[in-house]
Amino acid sequence: MTTREEAIHACLIDSSVYPDTPFHDANWTIIRHQENQKMFAAVYQRKGQTWMNVKVEPLTGDFLRQTYPAAVPAYHMNKTHWISLILDGSLEDSMIQDLIWRSYLLTAPRRKNTTP
Repeated sequence: MTTREEAIHACLIDSSVYPDTPFHDANWTIIRHQENQKMFAAVYQRKGQTWMNVKVEPLTGDFLRQTYPAAVPAYHMNKTHWISLILDGSLEDSMIQDLIWRSYLLTAPRRKNTTP
C-alpha cells in the first residue's frame, strides 16, 4: 500500500465510517466513525509520499517507532497516542491493515452496558 487511494480504501472498513475533509485542504482525508465522529485515521501527502496517522496504545507506538523506519512520531498529532506511517512500501499491507483496525477499535463509540 503506497498510494493515497489505497490507504483511504483500506480505512473504509465498513458502512459505519466515512471520509471527511475538515481542514479545507484537499491534501488531508480524515476517516471518522459515523456514530461519534471521532477520527481513527488521517491520510495525506508529505515530502512526496503518502502518510497515514493512526491511533495506537503507547507501548505499541514506542515499539513500532523503534523497529520500523517508516513508523515515526505522529505529524500534527499527540505523539504518545498516535503514529505516522510513511507508506513507502517498506511496511507490509497486513501490518498497516492491522494498525488501521486497532485504531478503529480504540476510537469506536463506547457501547453502553445494558445488563441490569
